[in-house]
Amino acid sequence: MKEVIMWQITDNKDWAYLEKKFDWVGVMASVPQDARHHAEGNVAVHTQMVLAELQQLPAYQQLPLQQQEILWAAALLHDVEKYSTTVCAPDGSITSAGHARKGEMRARQILYREVSTPFHIREEIAKLVRYHGLPLWVFDKKDPQKAVITASLEVNTRLLALLARADALGRICDDQADLLYRLDCFEELCRENECWGVPRAFENAAARMYYLMKEETSPDYVPYQQPNTQVIMMSGLPGAGKDTWVQRNYKQWPVISLDDIRRAMKISPTDKSGNGTVIQAAKEQAREYLRRGCSFVWNATNITRQMREQLISLFTTYDAAVTIVYVEVPAARLLQQNTQREHIVPSAAMERLISKLEVPTLTEAHEVIYQVP
Repeated sequence: MKEVIMWQITDNKDWAYLEKKFDWVGVMASVPQDARHHAEGNVAVHTQMVLAELQQLPAYQQLPLQQQEILWAAALLHDVEKYSTTVCAPDGSITSAGHARKGEMRARQILYREVSTPFHIREEIAKLVRYHGLPLWVFDKKDPQKAVITASLEVNTRLLALLARADALGRICDDQADLLYRLDCFEELCRENECWGVPRAFENAAARMYYLMKEETSPDYVPYQQPNTQVIMMSGLPGAGKDTWVQRNYKQWPVISLDDIRRAMKISPTDKSGNGTVIQAAKEQAREYLRRGCSFVWNATNITRQMREQLISLFTTYDAAVTIVYVEVPAARLLQQNTQREHIVPSAAMERLISKLEVPTLTEAHEVIYQVP
């Protein structure tokens, strides 16, 4: 039986077509690169070379067709944010610091708003974009072991290595042999740490969280102290259905709702100084529950990792197990549901929130539940 491809970013992979179809492809030709690392030329030239090299790799050709499409899309998108991060210095050098991190965000927005993409495929592509440079530079990290183990919880390291190999081959530079050697070392590091193509396994969720949150610890260490309280942290854009999910699943639990506190205090969502007051009031409620060992739901958007991290740090200080419940609906449905809410979020504000969205992963909490289409 012929294998069926369930999703493609596009079935027409001609570069001229891509430039016309996607504005983010069209601008690549205007983005220069440092000749020391990319003597081939601009980002458009490099990306075409990467795509060509990727399709020639035997390991790529052996993948199921759907995985080939995912990896091809990641290669197309891997430098999408060099457009906004490239800086030309007076000495002629060119850098694009932060393009992978911003590229993850842009890839997610493109695949959420412009190209209808299943959630798990979208996130796999976004994380490949985010980590595409890791295999080449992992040994420059303070803790290479933790770097690969952490990455394995978010991305398939085997597919990541294929993308990085195509990235290294799809350029003209003097240090290409060194880059390919680094990739071989990355693979060995992943194998040694039991995370080559699979997430690193931990004894339990508490052991995983302890390893990720502490420095100089072993991934095999299992903490004696286990969580004694549970916190459900909701995450998702306004109108995605978080309140409905809480009512259906945790109706009997105490709920700390930032929206409810804000309305009770008569503070506008656009009042930044007032929002600080709301958050402090909510945190104090949380502390009261945590001191009593009472489980509860924290209901807010929590769409960025920074938002979640500060709260999870508070919860785990009191030995709580944290479950993040991420709720999502398609973009068109989200905007429609927003218009039907009692408290509508202005369109401009909604667009800003969508642009900031960072989907939670297992590197953040004891458990992550995805309520997605």
